[in-house]
Amino acid sequence: MNREGKPTRKTTTTVWTDHIPLAIAICLLACRLIVIAALLLAMWSLIARSASAEVWVSADELLDLPTAGPAWESLLGTAGRYSTDTPDLSDQDDKTDSRILAKALVAARTGDDRMADEVRSGIMAAIGTEDGGRTLALGRNLVAIVAAADLVGLPDDDDAQFRSWLSHITQENLDGRTLRSTHEDRPNNWGTHAGASRAAVAAYLGDQRELDRTAQVFKGWVGDVDSYSEFHFGGPYGEEDHSWEHDWSAPVAVNPVGAIIDGWDVGGSLPEEMRRGGPFQWPPEETLYAYEAMQGALVQAEILWRQGYESYLWEDQAILRAFEFLDGIDWQPEGDDVWMMALVNARYGLDAAGLAYPANPTAQHGKNMGWVAWSHQDVEAVVPVVVPEPSTTKLLLSVGVAIIVGMALGALTNSRGKNGD
Repeated sequence: MNREGKPTRKTTTTVWTDHIPLAIAICLLACRLIVIAALLLAMWSLIARSASAEVWVSADELLDLPTAGPAWESLLGTAGRYSTDTPDLSDQDDKTDSRILAKALVAARTGDDRMADEVRSGIMAAIGTEDGGRTLALGRNLVAIVAAADLVGLPDDDDAQFRSWLSHITQENLDGRTLRSTHEDRPNNWGTHAGASRAAVAAYLGDQRELDRTAQVFKGWVGDVDSYSEFHFGGPYGEEDHSWEHDWSAPVAVNPVGAIIDGWDVGGSLPEEMRRGGPFQWPPEETLYAYEAMQGALVQAEILWRQGYESYLWEDQAILRAFEFLDGIDWQPEGDDVWMMALVNARYGLDAAGLAYPANPTAQHGKNMGWVAWSHQDVEAVVPVVVPEPSTTKLLLSVGVAIIVGMALGALTNSRGKNGD
């Protein structure tokens, strides 16, 4: 009441400020719902992928793929042309493992029982042939054998024997190394190939602890030193060449975004492979080892991704950055490296974005895998998990302020209408 005994009219300021706590609460609730939705989406993505137990590709996926076109014809030709009776896992240049995989892909797609039996015979013939070899050979050759077994399935007795062999093969001493020790010590092509076969074995056996360890090491390889940092950089024979490392005190296998050496952007480069062309220089001296190392790394990423790990996204999409660096210095894949590009295009959505690397659908298989222009042509592109980064948080705050201002103006208008202003 005022001095004249009349009711005191609330000021416009009082009216709209009364709405501020409600507006803030609504804004905070909206932010929380956005975060919860993003987390649920991420969890669903992980569950959906971890629920699929395939090592490399599932037979169900293959049933939807075409049986015509250059990619299929190339695969079918290889599957029908070569014998796979005598695989040799001790020979790092043996191609039988990839041919076994070719037969497995065709058998899974067409239901060809005779070819499936050829695959099974080749798989069982591979057992024990790693003796006398090195871990580079085993790393290159084993992964395709395991993927083939996963595709066609083995009779119970054979599967028990195969699993028994796999259960110790990653710890088998070959010329002073094991697959595990090679994966955890060597950040070069030896280590990436060892990691690919190690991941395949763990996926086939359903060994979650071994999968977690493999993923931990691989995450360290792409640059997360908090995940793993026990690699021996600089060379296995005391060379200690760190000239391609952007930070000698904290070496990594894939240089991070923004890495600069002598004024040159080396983000995405593989120091352990680049040094094989000599100490740092620009332009670099070409070496084929970079693409070979990426064969093992890409296969690791694909297997781990299918087991529920965010492997393609780690360290600012390090796998993609590595290919971008090589393309940026005009080192193009040749021979048995070309097969990778179809998978890189598919997984990173480069085809849809009009940014695809040249990919030959009839590319020969690689040192450890191949045929992805057919087998992986319909895989989904990887999508980064949507979480509120600092920039997103700023956007949400701006939206919140806008909501508050809008509600305030609405309250002001209503107040004026009620009071005849």
